Amino acid sequence: MKQATRGRITLRTADPSDAKKLHALIRANRAEGHLLPRTLSELTARAGRFVVALSGRRIIGCAELAPLSAQVAEVRSLAVDVTARGSRVGVTIVDELRRRARRGGFEKLCAFTHAPGYFIHMGFSIVPHLWLTEKIFTDCVNCPQFRQCGQYAMVVPVDVAFDAERGYGLPAPAGAAAPLS
Repeated sequence: MKQATRGRITLRTADPSDAKKLHALIRANRAEGHLLPRTLSELTARAGRFVVALSGRRIIGCAELAPLSAQVAEVRSLAVDVTARGSRVGVTIVDELRRRARRGGFEKLCAFTHAPGYFIHMGFSIVPHLWLTEKIFTDCVNCPQFRQCGQYAMVVPVDVAFDAERGYGLPAPAGAAAPLS
């Protein structure tokens, strides 16, 4: 399992044994009105698609890189523990998902969010929902909040390097993965 460190935060790929902690973190963020529900069985099955941020041995943040098509992957279930907010944990996780999406051959990364400003400062742009038909037909049409969720559709190309500390960069070289530290 690959681990990368940025300051005092360690990033790694989740495994099925993390599912209960992911579920609790996502459920806490859902209670605040930030996320859609996820089941424990779903998180257990998809744990390997999650990046977790650790402070010591404690999971303080997570997000899933969910493929929607050969070209588009989604940042899904981005959640940060309330005690770690404001320390760029979420930005660090999204930065890692962007690198993983680039290495995976995706052209763009998307997010659906109630907080577009959070993603705009990471280079995402608001787009019409219909520009992401992969998401609409994968998830939205079956959602009870379809057409009334209030979320913004956002995208960013993965071929533009982004540094969690400094912001935008130049187009990333093909196959390049920027270091975390």
